Amino acid sequence: MAEQTMKITAAEGVHARPATALVQVAGKYQADVNLEYKGKSVNMKSIMGVMSLGIPNGAEVTFKAEGSDEAEAVEAVVAKAKEEGLGE
Repeated sequence: MAEQTMKITAAEGVHARPATALVQVAGKYQADVNLEYKGKSVNMKSIMGVMSLGIPNGAEVTFKAEGSDEAEAVEAVVAKAKEEGLGE
């Protein structure tokens, strides 16, 4: 399993536009990719799942992946999150 934690620094938190971009990146991988926040884990290939977390500014989230391309999946999702200005 590969994982990485990130602090969300975007003023509006994880809203629809960056969430959609993250879901699109996660969907490119065979691995199961999940997003965890406050003890709840959702499938990152589901926009409804990601949006249901209601992640605000200042939140600590963890991206996790398990499968044949897990390391690449986490790396790509974290890179996309940074590119979208969600965190550092």
